[in-house]
Amino acid sequence: MLFGKLLPREGNFFELFNEHGKYIAEGARAFMSMVQYYSDPGLREKYAADVDSAEKNADRITGEVNRLLHKTFITPIDREQIHGLINAMDDVLDLLQDSAEVMQLYDLKQVSEDVLRLGEISVKCCERVQHVVSLLPKLSQAQVADAAVKTCEEIDRLESDADRVMRSAMSKLFRDNIDVRELIKLKAVYEHLESISDRCEDVANIVEGIVLENS
Repeated sequence: MLFGKLLPREGNFFELFNEHGKYIAEGARAFMSMVQYYSDPGLREKYAADVDSAEKNADRITGEVNRLLHKTFITPIDREQIHGLINAMDDVLDLLQDSAEVMQLYDLKQVSEDVLRLGEISVKCCERVQHVVSLLPKLSQAQVADAAVKTCEEIDRLESDADRVMRSAMSKLFRDNIDVRELIKLKAVYEHLESISDRCEDVANIVEGIVLENS
């Protein structure tokens, strides 16, 4: 089914994807602010609440997309792609929320440079997810399809960067003489943060498939 030949019965899937993408970027920036101001309990709590709010708003949109799928006879792209994309996007925000919760529940004493670096990569990945889903309605245009593929490639590169930071961070954890409890806490935080870029890559892979099939 080609883009540009949309029927009224197709619903507002693209608008919902775009709205969800905005919450992903919003949640990522709130998480990064929480990391940056982690030493301030008041600000930490405020930004963690902002992450929760973004996740709840995104959940609402995910539910709306799934309900719309049941009501819509003709969809602009394959039903499985719609279902897979919205769930992959939702996984990104779930992990952002989980990461914020892990840092607080484990009572992490201080944020390492590697947590900051992984957080920065996560924000970049999430902002590119927001951008690439905003391009979906215009993929029939060759330049837009090319831009979508390039953005997906950027997400792939960022995911590779996160892998490298993660390996380096883990190496330092087990090489340096730090408290065992802090080691366990940081290891869990690193794993959660690295997974955010993995889930963003899942979104990129689905979008690349949509581009190939519909452009």
